[in-house]
Amino acid sequence: MTELGSFLATCRARVEPADIGLPGGGRRRVPGLRREELALLAGISAEYYQRLEQGRAAHPSDEVLDAIADVLRLDRVERGHLRALARPARRAGPSAPKRVRPELRRMLNLMTAAPALIITDTFTVLAANPLAQVMFEPLVPLENLARSLFTDPAARAFYLDRSEVATATVAQLHLVLGRYPGDRDALALVDELSSSSTEFAALWRSGGVTQRTHGSKRFDHPAVGEFAVDYENLELPGDPRHRLVTFLPTTAYPTVLDRLQQLAAHGPSTAEPEVRGLRLIG
Repeated sequence: MTELGSFLATCRARVEPADIGLPGGGRRRVPGLRREELALLAGISAEYYQRLEQGRAAHPSDEVLDAIADVLRLDRVERGHLRALARPARRAGPSAPKRVRPELRRMLNLMTAAPALIITDTFTVLAANPLAQVMFEPLVPLENLARSLFTDPAARAFYLDRSEVATATVAQLHLVLGRYPGDRDALALVDELSSSSTEFAALWRSGGVTQRTHGSKRFDHPAVGEFAVDYENLELPGDPRHRLVTFLPTTAYPTVLDRLQQLAAHGPSTAEPEVRGLRLIG
């Protein structure tokens, strides 16, 4: 099945026929809408819809894609993903750049009251301020947040809401590869994690997409204890594939922040930043 077909099948499975005016009851082999039901509600032929799922319908119109999205009740991010999959770029885009602008490094230096990272849209860690270095120290070497999440045993203890984080991480990677289908780094990461983690492989097959711009997470840090944070995941206008991620502790804020600052003042427990996998700022 094509990536487009997998995504549409996942979305069809989420829709209860009774919720959109179709008669319920009866035994269905699979949950959700059948292809012919979706085609009927979208005002297209079942044959054309089948070709679309199979990737054989060239250049579907905005009207067709909007009609399908309406029936499936897709949100803004999912609608964008549908368009990206239905109209793949003719030329593969490059991988996300790995260089951080000096201005961004200086900005991180000035952020002394909250942990902050600069990452790519595929979760490669490019830079971190001292508070972020000590906050994520349990996951050394921290080269890629997705890789650590699925392959580092320490991540299971570190992320208290790990299952939710794992689902959102895979959904974000789906979104990125929909936009940049030829990104070699992203494809290599997905291949690596699909081979090394059965959990990742199962989540990848589910085909969901999401874009988390903010939210909350909970951690269990060996030197700090359990704490929660609110995070902001900000796209950088001059570097659209880079993200500035900031974390503001919400549990016993002064105590958690003071403890992180104390740890940062004493320096990381591992002497060499190269070993830790994080690039020191400055």
